[in-house]
Amino acid sequence: MTIAALPQQPPQAADEASASDLLNSATEALRARRLAEVAELELAVRWAVTNGHARDDRDPMLTPGGDGTPAMREHAIPELAMARETHPTTTRALLADGLDLVHRLPRTWAVVEAGRCEPWVARKVAVLSRALLSEQVVRVDRAVARAIAGHAPSTVLEIARAKVIEADPETHRAERERSRHERYVRLSRTDEYGYRHIIARITAGDAAWIDAMVDRVADILTTTMGHDHNHDELRSLAMGWLARPLDLLKLLVEHTDTEGSADADTDQPAQPRQPVWAPDHMADTVNRLCSLPARKLAKLRGRGRLFVHLTDDALRTGTGVARVEGVGPIDVSQLHEVLGHADVTVTPVLDLRMRRRVDAYEHPEVVKDHVWVQTGGDCFPFTPRSATRDGVDYDHAIPYDDTGPPGQTGPHNSGPLRRSHHRTKTHGGLTTRVVGPGRHLWRTPHGQAFLVDHTGTARLTDQQAIAMTEAIEDGVELYFH
Repeated sequence: MTIAALPQQPPQAADEASASDLLNSATEALRARRLAEVAELELAVRWAVTNGHARDDRDPMLTPGGDGTPAMREHAIPELAMARETHPTTTRALLADGLDLVHRLPRTWAVVEAGRCEPWVARKVAVLSRALLSEQVVRVDRAVARAIAGHAPSTVLEIARAKVIEADPETHRAERERSRHERYVRLSRTDEYGYRHIIARITAGDAAWIDAMVDRVADILTTTMGHDHNHDELRSLAMGWLARPLDLLKLLVEHTDTEGSADADTDQPAQPRQPVWAPDHMADTVNRLCSLPARKLAKLRGRGRLFVHLTDDALRTGTGVARVEGVGPIDVSQLHEVLGHADVTVTPVLDLRMRRRVDAYEHPEVVKDHVWVQTGGDCFPFTPRSATRDGVDYDHAIPYDDTGPPGQTGPHNSGPLRRSHHRTKTHGGLTTRVVGPGRHLWRTPHGQAFLVDHTGTARLTDQQAIAMTEAIEDGVELYFH
């Protein structure tokens, strides 16, 4: 019996089959990721339900979601955040969005729950519609549920915004009027190269004038720096000149043609003409500036406060890294860009080996400085180290006892906490111990344990936490590798 050989699959067909498998896998991975996000939302909602009743009169309740969603214990949020290894604000947003989707946007939630759309789009709709009453949000839910599975996210969000306006036009008009009075100028976080963004909300007119002035200064800088900088770089440098009004005025005056042209008909000498950008009072203002003594001129620069940490070796060699509180690490050579021509106060380096302790409840400044330098920021688990020393409370890890032993206040028993984190520790059932310089051990009401130190936040087993607590009581710092 002869068996005919099966024809071999051509290479092109094999490639097509492989490509088809990859595409199918991509679709399956998409659905799996969406359903995983759905599961996370469901867990958050269940946590809210589990913590839907206050334990006592000192256990505050809040409603993360919009009208019609249930309340939950405020101090239950940080513990869920720790389990998720994220910040409480991020977890509160997840709770709010989950509760809104389940209770206020059920049609949209059904589409999300089936994995037929991106959960983040539905969460954005929940945020956009949160201010609406429960009976008003129905209009948004119906429209979004019809569109969210088949339209691009931008289209869905446009539909949601339109339905929010339709549902409550009076509130929209009031919000639009209120937004006219919301002005701000903010700084972004510093990137790894020491640069920041300036973000401002100003009138269109002021924005146009600032843009024109930046362009004018950039054009002037082109004559001296243009060979080494592109136009955007020069505009960035020009922004820095706006912070130095005296230097800016000098630059503009030196590079503005104030000589008028001669009158060809009368042969009269040219009359100085005032620059277009100059106000009518400029001449008087310049005269007043010229008459001011140097000390008063210096005050026109304004005052700022920055804490810069660097080693004596970096000062001596001009190389290395400096750490600027509120800015981050920068190259030492960039310090002149940060400090400019400012007057600098040099303070001595703290000797962290000293055991500074006081008997009073209040932390003296030298102890605050020691705790801050030793810890490096807010010591709450999974919290970014973006706080400043003036923006935190200095908390006693073991609560201060008026009848207790002396020396309860010091780096051995203190940690910097933002006010919200301080409240959570005090009223939320969390406990903490300082288990070494800059090392803070946290325990939650449901047995979770975390170590916060210079490496970040690490999860510990219950046995590790117990061993670390017992060791520090004997004066021993315990490390796990």
